[in-house]
Amino acid sequence: MNTEQRIIAQLADELQCKSSQVDAAVNLLNEGATVPFIARYRKEATGGLNDTALRTLQERLVYLRELEERRASIIESIQTQGKLSPELAAALAAATTKQTLEDLYLPYKPKRRTRAQIAREAGLQGLADHILNEPNCVPLDAAQAYLNPEHNITEPKAALDGARDILAETFAEDAALLASLRERLFQEGHIRALEVPEKTAEKPQEASKFRDYFEHQEALTQIASHRVLALLRGREQGFLSLAINLPQVLAENNPRAAHPFETHIAKHWSLNRDDSPRGQFLSEVCRWTWKIKLTATLENELLSRLRDSAQEEAIAVFGKNLKDLLLAAPAGGRATMGLDPGIRTGVKVAVLDGTGQVRATSTVYPHEPRREWDKTIAQLAALCSQHQVELIAVGNGTASRETDQLVADMLARHPDLKAKRVMVSEAGASVYSASALASQELPELDISIRGAVSIARRLQDPLAELVKIDPKSIGVGQYQHDVDQRQLGQRLDAVVEDCVNAVGVEVNTASESLLARVSGLNSTVAKALVQYRNANGPFKSRAALKSVPRLGDKTFEQAAGFLRIHGAENPLDASSVHPEAYPVVQAMAQKANKPVGELIGNHDFLKTLKAQDYTTAQFGLPTVQDILLELDKPGRDPRPHFQAAQFNDAVHTLSDLKIGMVLEGVVTNVANFGAFVDIGVHQDGLVHISALADGFVKDPHSVVKTGQIVRVRVLEVDTQRKRIALTMRLQDKAEANPGRSNPERNAGKHQSHKNERRPGKAPEAPAFAGNSAMALAFGKAKRG
Repeated sequence: MNTEQRIIAQLADELQCKSSQVDAAVNLLNEGATVPFIARYRKEATGGLNDTALRTLQERLVYLRELEERRASIIESIQTQGKLSPELAAALAAATTKQTLEDLYLPYKPKRRTRAQIAREAGLQGLADHILNEPNCVPLDAAQAYLNPEHNITEPKAALDGARDILAETFAEDAALLASLRERLFQEGHIRALEVPEKTAEKPQEASKFRDYFEHQEALTQIASHRVLALLRGREQGFLSLAINLPQVLAENNPRAAHPFETHIAKHWSLNRDDSPRGQFLSEVCRWTWKIKLTATLENELLSRLRDSAQEEAIAVFGKNLKDLLLAAPAGGRATMGLDPGIRTGVKVAVLDGTGQVRATSTVYPHEPRREWDKTIAQLAALCSQHQVELIAVGNGTASRETDQLVADMLARHPDLKAKRVMVSEAGASVYSASALASQELPELDISIRGAVSIARRLQDPLAELVKIDPKSIGVGQYQHDVDQRQLGQRLDAVVEDCVNAVGVEVNTASESLLARVSGLNSTVAKALVQYRNANGPFKSRAALKSVPRLGDKTFEQAAGFLRIHGAENPLDASSVHPEAYPVVQAMAQKANKPVGELIGNHDFLKTLKAQDYTTAQFGLPTVQDILLELDKPGRDPRPHFQAAQFNDAVHTLSDLKIGMVLEGVVTNVANFGAFVDIGVHQDGLVHISALADGFVKDPHSVVKTGQIVRVRVLEVDTQRKRIALTMRLQDKAEANPGRSNPERNAGKHQSHKNERRPGKAPEAPAFAGNSAMALAFGKAKRG
């Protein structure tokens, strides 16, 4: 079995599928096919592997190939040393993780001169072997034969110290022993956090976020990922010290009793540690191996293991929340006014038509110091009337409540205006406004006005607008700055790609940023496509895309099915049917003696067709079934319908909240320990995981998702710490207060708690939700 076959076999085992499925998927990936393309248009080849399985396969494929490269490198290194035995070669071939490979390589890995190497140079290897293998040996007597003044071995004790060093290194580099000790330590160990008093005294306010961890101990097998990241953040900032408490079974009257892990080492090497001189010597070797050689190493390894696992979970949480946010319900092609609130600098105004084009801009000054309240209302009302504005998107930053009050007053004074106001998250808007992309898209607009444009477009089509921003700037993560940024970026890019291709892209209106996320395209091709479109007018067919420079046949194959052209010469160009499968639809039309256009949306007729009648050698049953589904509901959008949550008009600030109140709110972020919910008071409340449902909840995402509209009851309001405890179990009483003392409410809180919107007296605008995620994404974080 060669290297690639071994990888495919392992992937098939991990994914619980056939090797032929994995082999087909790997070949397609090797040829440059994207996951969205393979998942949708190559089901026959992969046996129907979905995008989730394919993403896992893709990630594991990279890891396993790196593993094979490392295996080959290690084998070459050991062969060069002339030490590759058949047994070692077999062990290296059987290793399934990088950690196992490194454990096996450890004795042969080039390293700086150690005490054991110095002892070997002094000729003490024989003494070490003799003591280890000769049951009747008396170490002190045996050491007499190994004195070596040239290497400063002038007395038996020095020789025995050298023998101890050799044996301790040998024991500590035994791969099987390392694996068993590591796993036992993980199963039995506890992580302990302690306060660093001098640091907390220096920065008491910052340290208070970690006060629940100043004396904290928890089993390694039970600690939640978010608490791991909180502890690591506390250590990074200097407020906490961390250690792994090792199991201790020491008799009170025998402080010299062996540590259980020293006993573990002795049993592994079948050592008899009796009271004989040899037994006492080997006991010292086991103690030295554990205390000096392994304790710190294994502690660091396990902390790294906890960190890596916690990072993976945090990245997964970010990905889930980002997916919900990107797949939020679009308000659609409605004329929209975007308001970017400000006080002294004024409120920036942008009016967009149903296609997202800017029709009017302005800056108004209803707040301090000008107080042009009535004048501003007149200006906004005139713009709404002139452009038939249906939606007013109010950014949730500074002065949002005052601006919301302004809009409410305007609508009350002008009942003829039928516009609806909606609060929209500004997270990342400043990043976009100052970007080169914004300068290219809106060159004639001031940077401050661009923010208002972005706010309005987010309401019209969140996916199309948010792809212009680095996902990490959107802020729906859990400890996003504490995780590996490369891994985070790769995962989030994959989420964006999957979301864009799940929805599809209208090629004649899509931005360069959106097009760059389409399967097979990149920023260079997307730019060329937009330039061609600007120079030659709208595309009239998918086939015309081949005229775009750098958009070759392979790129066309990957991208065409995800690009839509409404009003095209061929009606299938507006669907997800891939051009390569058009003959299948044409066969259906010919058999029915109908034009292709009459098949689309003809539910009654399509029900009479049998997919198996139209399968071919190229297009199997899964593809034909997908085609029939698409013809029945062409261009179907997987996103939900637009909805808005209604906040309680009597609740605007923390002081308005009363224990026991039942309110409607919007989930702004989901973490492993619960969900944050906006209830219209500038501060998200926390529904702890234990309060999400009546039964046990393992994963909060199984109950709620970002942007979902929920009803909650107020359990606790801590005005000093700006904390709100909520429950979705509406029968819960205030004293139940789940999650009240959880440390993650402090160190693990998401960033939105740092930046609150200023209070106003106007009724709260509805928060856009659409059963996904748009308005108030991740609380009230400042833009960017």
